[in-house]
This record gives sequence, C-alpha cells and structure tokens, in this order.
Amino acid sequence: MAEIIKDRRPPVTKTGVLGWIRSNLLFPWYNALLTVVAGWAIFSAVKPFVQWAILNASITLDPTVAKQYSGAAWGFVRDMWPVFMVGIYPEEHRWRPAVALLIVLALIMLTLVRKFRGTKWLYTLWGLSPVAVYLVIHGGFFTGLEVVDTHYWGGLMLTLILASVAMLFSFPISVLLALGRTSDMPIIKSFCVAYIELVRGVPLITILFMASVVLPLFLPTDMELDKVLRAMVGITMFFSAYLAENIRGGLQGLGNGQYEAADAIGMGYWQKTLLIVLPQALRIVIPPMVNNFIGILKDTSLVGIVGLVDLLQIAFATTSNPKWFGRLEEAYVFVALWYWILCYSLSRYSQHLEKKYASK
Repeated sequence: MAEIIKDRRPPVTKTGVLGWIRSNLLFPWYNALLTVVAGWAIFSAVKPFVQWAILNASITLDPTVAKQYSGAAWGFVRDMWPVFMVGIYPEEHRWRPAVALLIVLALIMLTLVRKFRGTKWLYTLWGLSPVAVYLVIHGGFFTGLEVVDTHYWGGLMLTLILASVAMLFSFPISVLLALGRTSDMPIIKSFCVAYIELVRGVPLITILFMASVVLPLFLPTDMELDKVLRAMVGITMFFSAYLAENIRGGLQGLGNGQYEAADAIGMGYWQKTLLIVLPQALRIVIPPMVNNFIGILKDTSLVGIVGLVDLLQIAFATTSNPKWFGRLEEAYVFVALWYWILCYSLSRYSQHLEKKYASK
C-alpha cells in the first residue's frame, strides 16, 4: 500500500514577500551587494530631505515662529495657497475658478460611469465645457458676471488652461499635418513638410516671443490680440509639428494590406482614413503622443518670458513677499509636486489606454 503524503505548505523562503526579496534582491551574492550599496546611496540622498521637509519642518502661519525651525516652513504654502492656484485673480471672484473646476470634475465623474460613456449627450457636454469654463472664469457676455481680464489669470489655473487648450487643438491640427505629409498631392505635402520642418527648427521660446512681441507690430494700431490667446496659439502651433511626426510614424507603421483591403471594398479616402487607418495608427502612437502632451504641460512654464504668470512664475513672485521672504525651496518643492502629480496622471492614463486598446 502506497504511503499517503500529507499536503505541505511551500517554504516561506520561496514564495511571498520573503521569496521575492530573496530571489530579486539577495541572490546571487552580487545582487545582495548591489542592494546594500543602492540602499545606502538612497538613504544618504533622502535623509537630508526628510529631515528638512518632515522632521524639522513647521506648519505655522506665523513667519516669526517658523524661523525658529531649521526645516521647511510649510505655513508659507498654506498662506499662499490661493495665489498658487489662481495668481492675482481678484479675491472676491475666486469662487469662479472653483466653479469651473467643479464643472470639469463633474464631467470626469460622469465619464467614469460605464453606461454614460460614449453617449452623444456626454460628448456634447464635453464639447461645450471649454466655452462654459471660459465664460465662468472670464465673465461678461450674457452671464451677468463681472469681466476679469486674462492678465489677472495666473498660477496653476493658467498652467492648466494653456496646456489643455494646446492639447485640445494641437491634436486635430497634427492629424491633418501628418495626413498631408503622407499624401500624394505635391502642394499639400510641400506645405505640411515646410510647416513641420520650419516650426521644429526653432525653439518654443522664439515662437512665444514672436507671437507676443513681433506679431503685434504687423497688426493695425487699433487691433490688439489678447496675450494669453497669443501664447495659446504659439504653443499649439509648436506642438502640432511634433505631434504630427508621431502620428506620421503610426501611419507608416501600418501594413499596405490595410490600405488595399479598404480600397478593395470600395471605400473613399476619408472613409478609409477615418474608419481604418487613423484608429490603428493612433493606437500605435499612444505612448509618444502622451509623451508630447507631458512636454506641453511642462513647457507652459516658458510663458513667463512673455509676461504671463503661470505656476512657476507665481512661485518666484510669492517668495518676494515681505512676510515670507526667501522661501524659495518650499515654493520649488510645491511646484515640483504639482508638476509630478499632473505628469504622472497623464502617464497612468496612457498605460490604461495602451492596455484597453491592445486587447482589441
């Protein structure tokens, strides 16, 4: 009679957290050595920051008390929070950016509900949302709200507005540029190639400078373009060229069979492009497109050169406040945290899109 062997649990050193640590960090011997060296380097780098940012920090709103601590004075960020968020937007109207933010958050929440996703009314609301946000923040027209000119806009609000508008409008422009560059029509192809190569050949600072300083010289004296609008146009033009090259890579990555199959069933150019080519090409270039969007978000900080006060410029401005003079480190850390949150959110959404469309 065969001996019955009782079930036994696997050894703890082979499974679970201990197993992962042993196989990835401690085995073989040179992995253990690298783990110790890397741990020491990380600890040495992080320790001073932890002491400054947490252990020796203060959160008091009294600058005199904050000076008694050797660490960060986070009370500075608490005190200047509204300025970081909306810049010099009039204090009595600061509820309006909050309402605009609630509009966007409400639409995001509706989009997360599966049964609402893809409905026409939700697309309509998203299409109208930029107009609604502008009317709430700017005022005037039929709203009955007092007008707040764009030179009062600033802080994180201005950064998000510039980045959102640039992403929204650069995408369709870049699709047209990519299609034009890959087309067989010589005039359209030449125009698209010239635009892309010209814009990519100059830095963004140059385009912002030309849009802000040089362009008004060619306009009639009684015609004045809004400074924020000029920055939006400059950033959109610049990133359209870069995004177009990413999309062109996706178009050229498709096999000829896709084009031939669409031609075989009698599809016209736009049917073939919109239903067959673009969905597949855009799916291929999701990572580089999101990489460009992250670049747009970070490069909005360059608008400071044309006199706009975005989140980074607000950080400089707040540190010159006599009450909290010289608190530049806290401002830098706070701004860096916001940029990291926004960029990481875009990155995670990109990974979600890659998984979602890769399964189809």
